[in-house]
Amino acid sequence: MTDDTTMSGDGTDMEPAAATEPAFRREAFGPEAFRPEPSRLVASPDGVPIALFEAGAPARESDRPSLVLVHGSTADHTTFRAVAPVLGQRRHLVAIDRRGRGASGDAIESVTYSIDLEYDDLAAVAHTVATLDGRPVDVLGHSYGGRIALGAAARSEWIRRIVVYEGAPSVPRLPYRPVGLERRIRAHLDHGDPEMALETFFREIVGLDDEAIAAYRANPVWPVRAAAAPTILRELEAEGSSAASLEALGRVGVPVLLVLGSASRSPFAAATEALRATLPNVRVVTIEGAAHAAHHTHVPELVAAVEAFLDG
Repeated sequence: MTDDTTMSGDGTDMEPAAATEPAFRREAFGPEAFRPEPSRLVASPDGVPIALFEAGAPARESDRPSLVLVHGSTADHTTFRAVAPVLGQRRHLVAIDRRGRGASGDAIESVTYSIDLEYDDLAAVAHTVATLDGRPVDVLGHSYGGRIALGAAARSEWIRRIVVYEGAPSVPRLPYRPVGLERRIRAHLDHGDPEMALETFFREIVGLDDEAIAAYRANPVWPVRAAAAPTILRELEAEGSSAASLEALGRVGVPVLLVLGSASRSPFAAATEALRATLPNVRVVTIEGAAHAAHHTHVPELVAAVEAFLDG
């Protein structure tokens, strides 16, 4: 099933632009979307604790499934700080810190990272939240988090529907990564410069220009993102694994909404189309004028698309 939709909106295309956040955010929901401490820790099968941060309507007071939010590369749960107050008006939200970020743990250095571990992490979170709620959960994953959402659904009966924002596997004819990207990022990290490693990632993968980079560097979240820069390489490598391939993720049977920004780099559109053609139960929504951060720049349009799909 397919349902191609375009939603219009205005805004710039970078995460830290505070002016793009809804004006009612502070008035209606207080200064923070999430409490500073996690509400609980869920143990993944390999023992790594995954931190959960709750927001929105209490699960017991909502007639909708809880929505688990999964962030992308270099981020943590706070990347959903602009969209959570709006999404949470009618549903319970559970944002996670993925392994190696924020309040979550990470495997010991001798354990080889793989995206399969993150599939297991999210499956464990879905099982815990669904058990507490008494019903399956929905999942919204941004970028790399979208791949994790798809992979977890293949090994969990507790995931009902999935929203993937520009998280489709790259296609060979139009890859996300320019040649030599990993080498350039590794060189910055080896020279003790995680900020340049992060900037290189955002320029060459996301497509941020000088103005966007300058605004991002001036934002308080920049040091937190830079601290996570060493995880970029392991995720770039994992994207090329069979577990994260189009063949593997295209077999997901639950309903999936693929969301694309019309202003994103062309590889995101090519990957979205390839995944759309593979999934058995899928819709596609394009948000006009958005790039890779519609959860910051086009909150009303993204929320409208997500709610229409989850409530449909």
